[in-house]
Amino acid sequence: MADDRKPDRIAGHEIDFTWTDGPTRGETHRHRFDPGGSVRYWQLKGGAAKGEGTREPRYGAVQVSDDVVVVSYLGASGYTLTAVLNFRDGTVVGFASGAKEWFPVKGTFKTVR
Repeated sequence: MADDRKPDRIAGHEIDFTWTDGPTRGETHRHRFDPGGSVRYWQLKGGAAKGEGTREPRYGAVQVSDDVVVVSYLGASGYTLTAVLNFRDGTVVGFASGAKEWFPVKGTFKTVR
């Protein structure tokens, strides 16, 4: 079966999310969005990613406008992150949710590669 995913603004890039609110407030996570549709992420310590990170087989992204992308993926932990990235001002807002928990999240982001 052919992959009919359309390219999005984040495919092929690494993006650091620094959380200012939510359960991971004060942490920075690097996300590598593979053009094939998988995502790998790490918590950064001292500006460096340790180990191979966590790989999820699929993420979804929708280009809402020239400056806004919505991205979502389900983690092996059972939590889903759905985030809205505003490239005009570098902010990210969204929701982290599991079977019995739900958290609004927000922060900033920057493309590192």
